[in-house]
Amino acid sequence: MKLARLGVFGQERAAVVVSDTEAVFVDDVVGDWDRTSLEAGAMQKVAALDLSARPHVLLADYRLGSPVARPTKVICVGLNYAQHAIETGATPPPEPVIFMKAPDTVVGGFDDIVVPPGSNKTDYEVEICVVIGKNALYLKSPNEARDHILGYTISQDVSERHWQTERSGQWVKGKSFPSFNPMGPWIVTEDSLNPNDIRLWCTVDGEMRQDSRTSDLIFGIDHCVWYISQFMELKAGDVINTGTPQGVGMGFKPEKFIHGGEIIETGIEGIGTIKSKVVNA
Repeated sequence: MKLARLGVFGQERAAVVVSDTEAVFVDDVVGDWDRTSLEAGAMQKVAALDLSARPHVLLADYRLGSPVARPTKVICVGLNYAQHAIETGATPPPEPVIFMKAPDTVVGGFDDIVVPPGSNKTDYEVEICVVIGKNALYLKSPNEARDHILGYTISQDVSERHWQTERSGQWVKGKSFPSFNPMGPWIVTEDSLNPNDIRLWCTVDGEMRQDSRTSDLIFGIDHCVWYISQFMELKAGDVINTGTPQGVGMGFKPEKFIHGGEIIETGIEGIGTIKSKVVNA
């Protein structure tokens, strides 16, 4: 199943995608794809619906918003692809590197990415994003993780490297500018996708910059969910960016950052693609 939110910014409606071109609205039954509705059994309510009997709408007629409404946490795993660690000159970490970014960085997968004033080191990062479906705390093993995952979507974890690495303190400073987490186009539910060895890629103005597979993850997705639950309660609707592969702008010599005017296209096998225009603040 594919879960989407359709409509103008701030007025998106929960929907289920039923074909390559069509969806049905379900907001009258579930409210929205957010913590409140998921904790109240939104998925069970949708499973009981006859979606074929509902009016179909064309996806092309609507903006695709973030498939999660107002996530209360955006948790990120850093340096989690072996080849990416090598390109940054870092030693692969013995445990997952965890950091946060502001939840209101999340926008729709086709919304603009806004380069901050004065930035000359804004970077792109394709990531497979886990959406939590059921609260998780102190999971006993990674084997329990799947029971707490709603599904997977595409995340473009935009970063401002000057603020991230040169201004001291935590990475959150380079990660939390408005628009720095386009997400979408929809959530593919956990029962519809095996995320352990799928292709993920990113292009800038048609030039392939990142092209890898999730099999290069240092710490697998289930491991990351289990690990984070040991020190933080994961709530329904929380999202986890699981790391980016090699090919980010800072990894090139000379570096290839984005400055405004570019088109960033981001894709993951089995999920789809998102595309954003880069604009200046």
